[in-house]
Amino acid sequence: MIRRFFTNYPLLSNCAVYGTMCVGAEASQQYVTKRILNPTTPPEPIDTAALGRYAILGTCINPNILYFWYKWLDKAFVGKTTKIVLKKVIIDQFVMTPPLYCIFYTSMSLMEGKQDIFAELKEKFIPTFQTSCIFWLPAQTINFFFLPPAARVVFVGTCSFIWINILCWLKRSDLSEQPTLSLKEEKEL
Repeated sequence: MIRRFFTNYPLLSNCAVYGTMCVGAEASQQYVTKRILNPTTPPEPIDTAALGRYAILGTCINPNILYFWYKWLDKAFVGKTTKIVLKKVIIDQFVMTPPLYCIFYTSMSLMEGKQDIFAELKEKFIPTFQTSCIFWLPAQTINFFFLPPAARVVFVGTCSFIWINILCWLKRSDLSEQPTLSLKEEKEL
């Protein structure tokens, strides 16, 4: 029955799975940060509005983009040779990923009602992209080498559960408070 649903309704099923992964990642991130790492009595409540924002992003926005992106990528670069897989991985990481992070930070800021919807994007884009390269380049290599096209968005959604936990942490982090080296300290290194 599930296989038939994925076969007959691939976009809908991918939206459901990806959305579940996004909400699940945010829920697990909140649980860890609010209940395990910062235990208080009574426990800090789960931010259901944040879960709703991740539900919108994870069900309505990203899977629709990724579904058509992977369909195009698989048609444009057919095969599983090393050369083709490397092309797909590099194109995916350096062509599709930057717009996805722009969409992530601006849409979340918009849904949060922030005045400057680009401020968080400006602050966090570079560290987010750098971290994503470390995570996604190996994950996408596995995706394009070993998985059939019909499983791509689900695999990415599953990896996204892990990645979105990292992304939630990056989003919650105040990167402006991170220690930085002065010019003199950098030269001494």
